[in-house]
Amino acid sequence: MINFIGITNDNHLEKNISINNAVLSDYKWFWVDFSEPTDEEVKHLSETFHFHPLAIEDCVQEFQRPKLDYYKNYTFFVTHLLREEDEVIMKDQLDFFVGESCIVTFHKVPSDEVLIVWNRFLAQESLVGWDPYYIFYEILDKIVDNYFPLIYKIEDELEKMNDSINKKSMNNLMNELFETRNMLLNLLHSVNPMRDLLYRMLNSHHLNLNRIGERKEYFSDIYDHLLKLSDMVMTNREVTADIRDSYLSLNSHQTNNVMKLLTIITSIFAPLTFIAGIYGMNFSYIPELTWKYGYFFSLILMALIGLCMLLWFRSKGWFK
Repeated sequence: MINFIGITNDNHLEKNISINNAVLSDYKWFWVDFSEPTDEEVKHLSETFHFHPLAIEDCVQEFQRPKLDYYKNYTFFVTHLLREEDEVIMKDQLDFFVGESCIVTFHKVPSDEVLIVWNRFLAQESLVGWDPYYIFYEILDKIVDNYFPLIYKIEDELEKMNDSINKKSMNNLMNELFETRNMLLNLLHSVNPMRDLLYRMLNSHHLNLNRIGERKEYFSDIYDHLLKLSDMVMTNREVTADIRDSYLSLNSHQTNNVMKLLTIITSIFAPLTFIAGIYGMNFSYIPELTWKYGYFFSLILMALIGLCMLLWFRSKGWFK
């Protein structure tokens, strides 16, 4: 679907324009949104707007790394949308063609970010301050803002995971940790390139000559958000590593305690088994076998040996 709105030279907004009948030169600037376009609609990128074939190829062939390319009358931007679906972070691509007289947005899946700005723009009584670069800023700001809830949710899950570290089996905990680390890695693969994109925009001499340069402080704010997001992702990845190491250490400690208990039991019963083994041999001449109190003496001897060893282990601190 293609949505077209145009702003005339007298700052009058025209909407519900058919792209097939539109005369682009009649407008001061315009915004065209390609939402889930068909193959026939994609052809307008080349036939109507005459965009560069390489930029059109980047639109059609997902997924590209967030980037910008300079062309004669416009700049092409690739950005990433992030959304959660069935507890999995999905990554979508949103492309921009931004120039002095137009902004064209292209996305193969519905974009809430574009829809919010589109409806907000249509609801404006005055168009003062609005231009293609301001619309680009508004959408970009919404894209980055929607990254935060995903990271906040991961932080909440990590906090719950850390609180219940003693209540989960090792396999379940490790599976959850690795799933979380993969989600954070997917976030990092979008946040860092988007951060680099904003850095390049802010330090580009070419872009500083147009309206982006006039609104540099706005794009600097988005860049600061991306820096914060990048730090949050890296911090949470470190947290997952700390939880993993803590759980492994705790599990190892518990295993050592179990082995210590088994060692104590084995050590106590070893001499008792030795005594029982001696008097269980089938030799004809074992003096104690004919002794009237031999049985009671052997039981008392084994009890004393076990008690002495128990007290000795306790004095060594094995029961602490």
